[in-house]
Amino acid sequence: MNIPTSLGPGRFLSLQDRLAIADGLAANKSMRSIAAALGKDRSTVYREIARNSSGGDYLPYGADQAATVRRARPKDAKLVVNQALRAQVEDGLARRLSPEQIAQRLRLDFPDDQDMRVSHETIYQALYFQARGGLKKQVQTALRTGRTRRKPHRKEGQRTQRFIDPMIMISDRPAEIEDRAVPGHWEGDLIIGAHNKSAIGTLVERSTRYTMLLHLPHGHDAEHVRDALIATMTTLPAHLRGSLTWDQGAEMASHKLFTIATDMAVYFCDPASPWQRGTNENTNGLLRQYFPKGTDLNVYGPEDLEHVAQELNGRPRKTLNWHTPAEQLRDLLTTDK
Repeated sequence: MNIPTSLGPGRFLSLQDRLAIADGLAANKSMRSIAAALGKDRSTVYREIARNSSGGDYLPYGADQAATVRRARPKDAKLVVNQALRAQVEDGLARRLSPEQIAQRLRLDFPDDQDMRVSHETIYQALYFQARGGLKKQVQTALRTGRTRRKPHRKEGQRTQRFIDPMIMISDRPAEIEDRAVPGHWEGDLIIGAHNKSAIGTLVERSTRYTMLLHLPHGHDAEHVRDALIATMTTLPAHLRGSLTWDQGAEMASHKLFTIATDMAVYFCDPASPWQRGTNENTNGLLRQYFPKGTDLNVYGPEDLEHVAQELNGRPRKTLNWHTPAEQLRDLLTTDK
């Protein structure tokens, strides 16, 4: 007779593993040494022996066949197949215990019975999905909230804060920035190299379309991006350091420190809304002519970035009445504000 075997990796045991456990027990080895020889966690071996022993003897072939059956899909929910466990959970709910209280109390009441274990999440799932959960629908009323559906922890439409320091969203950006009436307001982003291992920072001034590029040879995490932004922006006069608009990438986690160092407010775009930085997105498209996707951007030094920026800033733009960004910025730099 052919006995199917389980071949799962990691915490799962093969037939060979189970035979090794049986040999180890026969040789009076400890569970710790058996687990070490198998490269498994001690708790895995402990559960295996406790679950598959009969009359004090561990049965490796029967254990392997049972494991194969248990791993078959679809799999019945634990509270469906284990009537004793279900009865305990239903009794706890009837006494208005929370799912967490029930799950923790089971550990105390049945310390040696691994089958009498269930997580509070499994209890919640059983309550909210009776078709497969195993608990009677009327038991739902035992929940303190009386709800028949799970309630999100976050209010509908509520933003999830991306960083520790509060973000100022683009919806709060002043109108004078939106209509490009006042210069000195920038849009920023990163263009990413192969395998996300390299990056170049891009900055575009909204009214002049003037571009500056950030050299990031040591990485593009929040600390390196912050330092590069500060070093670049502080080269500008105060009247050209108005604000910076960026997306919610992790590289801007230190935005508050950037604001303190430069006195520039940072406004954040809504998720998945690249059009809110349209000038920067367009510029990034132009930059890909020089820095193709899938390439290592660390091969480009500061001189390379400066050369590319000068080329872009020397292009006549229709939006500037065929003046160049360099000419527009020059006029701003010579204007006494």
